[in-house]
Amino acid sequence: MTYTENLWLFFTLLFGIIVVPGMDMIFVLANSLTRGRAAGLAATAGIMAGGLVHSLYGALGVGLLAHLMPVLFRPLLVVGALYMAWIGFSLLRSSITVDHVGPAQTRSHRDAFRRGMVTCLINPKAYLFMLAVYPQFLRPEFGALARQATVMAGMTAATQLLVYGGLAVAAGRARELLVGNSTATIWVGRTAGLLLILVAFITLWEGVAG
Repeated sequence: MTYTENLWLFFTLLFGIIVVPGMDMIFVLANSLTRGRAAGLAATAGIMAGGLVHSLYGALGVGLLAHLMPVLFRPLLVVGALYMAWIGFSLLRSSITVDHVGPAQTRSHRDAFRRGMVTCLINPKAYLFMLAVYPQFLRPEFGALARQATVMAGMTAATQLLVYGGLAVAAGRARELLVGNSTATIWVGRTAGLLLILVAFITLWEGVAG
C-alpha cells in the first residue's frame, strides 16, 4: 500500500465516523438552532480543538510504541483492525435515530467553543478509538511520524469542519434531516458501518500479510 492509498483509507474511515449522528453533531446543531449560525460554528471550532488533542494523544501513543516496543506494533494493527470491524458490525445492527434537538444551554460563543471542546474530550470511546485506529495509518515505513501525524490531524479538523460546519450553516435543513427522517439517519449509520468493515479488512490484510 502506498502512502496516498493509506491516506485515502484514513479519510474514508474518518468521514464514516464523523458523519454518524452523535453527541458532537447534536451539540453543534443545538447551538445553531438556539443561538444562530455563529454559535454553531463556535461549537464546531471547539470540537475541532478537542479532535486535535485526540490526534496528539494517538500520535504520541503510536510513536512511543514504535520506539519502545516495535515487536508489538504489528499485533496492535491486527487488534485494531478487529476492533474497527466490531464497531462496523455494531453500526450495521443498530438503528440510529435522533428524537429531538434540545436547547444548547450556552451563553456565548466562547462558552459554545469551550463546551464543544469538553464534549469531544470527555468521550472515553474516542481515546480507545484513537489508540486502535492510529496504528493502522500512522506507519514508520511512510516516513517521519510527526509529519504523518500533522497531515492526519489536519484531515481530521478539515473533515469535522466540513460536516459539523455544514450543519451549522444549514441548521434548519439539517434538523429536518436528523429529526424528521429516521430512515436517513439509520442508513447513514449502516453505510458508515460498511465503510468501517471494509477499511478494517484491508488493514487486517496489511497487518497479516505484511
